[in-house]
Amino acid sequence: MAQNRLSVVVTRRLPEAVEARMRDLFDVEFNETDVPMTREALSDAMKRCDVLVPTLTDTIDQAMLAGAGDRLKLIANYGAGVDHIDIGTARQRGILVSNTPGVSADDTADMAIALIIAVARKLPEGIRQMAAGEWTGWSPSNMLGSRIAGKRLGVLGMGRIGQAVARRANVFGMQVHYHSRKRLHPDTEAELSATYWESLDQMVSRMDVLSINAPHTPSTFHLMNARRLKLMKPEAVIINTSRGEVIDENALTRMLRAGELAGAGLDVFENGSDVNPRLRELENVVLLPHMGSATVEGRIEMGEKVIINIKTFDDGHRPPDLVVPGML
Repeated sequence: MAQNRLSVVVTRRLPEAVEARMRDLFDVEFNETDVPMTREALSDAMKRCDVLVPTLTDTIDQAMLAGAGDRLKLIANYGAGVDHIDIGTARQRGILVSNTPGVSADDTADMAIALIIAVARKLPEGIRQMAAGEWTGWSPSNMLGSRIAGKRLGVLGMGRIGQAVARRANVFGMQVHYHSRKRLHPDTEAELSATYWESLDQMVSRMDVLSINAPHTPSTFHLMNARRLKLMKPEAVIINTSRGEVIDENALTRMLRAGELAGAGLDVFENGSDVNPRLRELENVVLLPHMGSATVEGRIEMGEKVIINIKTFDDGHRPPDLVVPGML
């Protein structure tokens, strides 16, 4: 029996409960160091397994897929975003790709709201003041932020996460507006009290807060470019918990430094962990290490979805979370 089990390579460490279940079901190889695999190591892994379980730290391009050989049949991505995988080439080579959609919507939406509050109410500045021992007592004019109730929130990308952000924003008394590739059903708009804008330019020019919740695709790369960023009000705040490539980070940094935007809350960056050092220097910016979906519950649920996708494939059926180019 053991020799007939699927060979699975997992590129990063997963929650202990998930790894234990994988060991029970598959012939699995884990990356014990939890350091992102080199291109060479990843290419080698693709040649010796039936199923690869990568994460967003693994870039799987056309050349790597071309050299994968005939054994690899499924890439069961640990995460919802698949912009790091060449889906078209995988499909041409008969390699299925699955992901874990819907798991992190609430967790990421929580973080988006946390960033809105943190920027608006100057939480990092207050924390720094306390840590440095500079606080001398309450003052009527110290650390004045702005309330978020009544502010206009523009949601760019009204998928699962965008809708979860909208629901939370309603509770805080924000006015929800949105621009998305597809307009929501009228009943959903009514439930979210959300106003649709066909023109992204017109929406961003009128918002107090802009929340980026769009995936990274060729059509969304630098969607918030220098021209569009300049349409925003100087007192506006921009929040990004989706993909860093959606914003022109250099243009954003210049505007924040020049006071042409009031602030930003960023959990993702255009060049991954290589964060623009000028961003780190700004008092009106909250930077987080891509932790929007980082909850124990969410990570375990993601792992369970990966296992279901692999097990369903092993049983000869279509993985429930199969990704096809038309979905992107």
